[in-house]
Amino acid sequence: MRDDELTGASLADEGLARRLKALACTAPLHDLDARKAKLDWADATVYQMAEIALHTIDQVTIAMDFDTGADHHEVVRRLQPFIAAQAPGRDPEEHLRVARWVLDNLINVGTADRGFRRVYGSIDATGAYRRRAFDFKLLVELAAPDGEVYLRASDEAINVLVGALDMDVESAQIAAEVKLENLISRGRLADAKLAAEQARYRTVQYGETLRAKLDATRRDVRAVDWDEEMPELLDSALSHIESRFRAENAILKNITTARDDAEDGDRKRRAAELVDIVADCISRHTQLQTRLAAAGSTFRAEQDRQQFSGPPQRATVDIFGQLLVPSLELPLSDAVAPVEAFFRGVTGTSVPAVPSLSSLVSMLLRPAPEREKLVGEVPEPELLPAESLDYYSDEQWRHADELLDLPEVPRRLSGLLAEAREIDPQLARLVGLRAVHSYSPEVAAAVRQGDDRALLAVDDGTLLDDPEFGGADLLLASARIDRDTGGTGTAEFEEGTS
Repeated sequence: MRDDELTGASLADEGLARRLKALACTAPLHDLDARKAKLDWADATVYQMAEIALHTIDQVTIAMDFDTGADHHEVVRRLQPFIAAQAPGRDPEEHLRVARWVLDNLINVGTADRGFRRVYGSIDATGAYRRRAFDFKLLVELAAPDGEVYLRASDEAINVLVGALDMDVESAQIAAEVKLENLISRGRLADAKLAAEQARYRTVQYGETLRAKLDATRRDVRAVDWDEEMPELLDSALSHIESRFRAENAILKNITTARDDAEDGDRKRRAAELVDIVADCISRHTQLQTRLAAAGSTFRAEQDRQQFSGPPQRATVDIFGQLLVPSLELPLSDAVAPVEAFFRGVTGTSVPAVPSLSSLVSMLLRPAPEREKLVGEVPEPELLPAESLDYYSDEQWRHADELLDLPEVPRRLSGLLAEAREIDPQLARLVGLRAVHSYSPEVAAAVRQGDDRALLAVDDGTLLDDPEFGGADLLLASARIDRDTGGTGTAEFEEGTS
């Protein structure tokens, strides 16, 4: 094969690799439609998941600025009307779950690095076919300085929106602006809206390129070429913004005129949407210009900070990917040694029990802190009212006293229980307890309490015939307490008892 044929084959293979990468970026969107039939919480076949995913990326990209991104809840809220239009008869709660499911899949929740990987083939310089892995992300979660987590669309996600991959940002932006101006001048506002949206996506991607360079500079100034690459990027970006300002202001003037002169309602609405999109592009270019002006000072500040921050530290260890997963794949006998070595290394050195001489002298010469004699004001505790633990009410105790007041004729327990049940079903249990308690009464306790009578129970061998209780049918009577026997007190049955 001739040299020119080899060169042509190499270019063809490079173009093929670019197209394969472009297809790989759209694969997660097609996987959503392939997996929607397996959802067990809804019949999701009615939803076009790829369209919802594109709309999700669109909402995140529009909400992004240089410092922050899109809020999760706001993105889900904006998705719900679009999802409801596909299935208006479904429950709004189902629309909400579909939006969250699509968003989680675009973030790739559940994986370690939350990224996608696709394998494609290409022919190298030797003519051999080799398989290569293409790693990419669509939506990325980042933390703001205030602690909030927000979403950002990656370059691959923006390329999915505009239908291209790895294009030069500046040339694509100029082409989009020229196309937009041409469409507006020809009155094709529907096509002009699509071109304006693509121009806005490229504006966002231009800002993402600068943000990634500045983030890499904050991590390590040596990772970014500030001698040639970054000065050229900043100069070209400033020139680009200057030209874009002139073009976009001219386009905005033409769109505003078209909107004001239009008599057709649909044409006026499309022109108004174009005005908002181009105005948003101008606002984003203003923010980008501010960041470009501060990029040089950021580099100088990071250079000074990192110069005096000491030697570079060793890269952190991925405990999950480099230790846990390989250890779980090993037999137990082979996994013990590396796991023990890891824990032995991370525990660190033990603190000596005896301090060094210098620290000991410093501790001895340290003046004693002044201590306050009083601990301060003692707070008044808030006490809750005591809970009532009485099982029987006062009314039930009063009825029991009346039934067990037997000064004249003794009565059987069975008759008292039957009479108590007629008053209150719970009263029979209280009468029974007091009768059992009076079988062996403490007369001395009644004397100390100042009682003039005591309840006495006698077992004469009669069995108790009762549906609830068993045992002896006690004979109950009240005995008068006599305190005239030397202070000890005796119990005597009153007249009339037998």
